[in-house]
Amino acid sequence: MALLAVLIPLLMLGVVLVLGRYEELLLPQKDPGRSQPAAVPSAGTVVASSPAPAGTPAPSP
Repeated sequence: MALLAVLIPLLMLGVVLVLGRYEELLLPQKDPGRSQPAAVPSAGTVVASSPAPAGTPAPSP
């Protein structure tokens, strides 16, 4: 019985992992933003905003 208590969760984990791989192969997602490298700001870029002073609460939405 103790052997079943160890084997059943491991088998269930294996099934979940295999199903995840199967889903990735069956439904590949093309993410155009992922293949593009991140844009690097130039040295002349000026940041216009500044962080709020300490102790100031964030604005509510």
